[in-house]
Amino acid sequence: MTQAGRLRRVLAAAAIVVSACSRSEPAKPAAPQSSPPDSSTGIVKGRVPLPTPGATIVVVLEPKDERSFPPQSDTPVMDQVGLTFGPPLLFVRTGQPVEFRNSDATLHNVHVSNEDTREGAFNVAIPTDGSYTYTFARDGFYHVGCDIHPAMSAEIVSTTSPYATVADSEGTFELPDVEPGAYSLTIYASGTKTRRDVEVRRGTMTIATSP
Repeated sequence: MTQAGRLRRVLAAAAIVVSACSRSEPAKPAAPQSSPPDSSTGIVKGRVPLPTPGATIVVVLEPKDERSFPPQSDTPVMDQVGLTFGPPLLFVRTGQPVEFRNSDATLHNVHVSNEDTREGAFNVAIPTDGSYTYTFARDGFYHVGCDIHPAMSAEIVSTTSPYATVADSEGTFELPDVEPGAYSLTIYASGTKTRRDVEVRRGTMTIATSP
């Protein structure tokens, strides 16, 4: 066979292969693998009527039986920047450390007292770039001020329970990853406190609340 004949035979074979491939259906992509949702915990949702526009509403869910919770993953921080405490409201875990910082180019002091008993927790001066670590021993609301700059103020909520949050501007709140069981739901709004018992189940539950 001549060289030209061999070339024609090779080209013909290649054409047959290409034709066969073009008629085959493309491979379908594999279905994405997703982890099943965690069905061992519950989500507690609710809505609290706002007593006044812009009111801050704190919601705390506390177990009625003795429970131990994992420690906080990060240390909460309250900083002083621009003659302002930030954040203005900080949630901390009772019995676990909190860090207070001074990022201003001036001396500040941090004066913290329990809002219910007026008992002082601590009062320390913090220089520029300094910090102070404190552990709250009791649950409660605490007022934070600076005696050097009286206009500065903030609030701290210390809870043993990790299930604490602030309702949004519409009064709605959500507490995820709640272990099932019996709880006491406490709502703090404009100086008032309401409490009710809640049985948390697996999945999502919506509860009716009032301030």
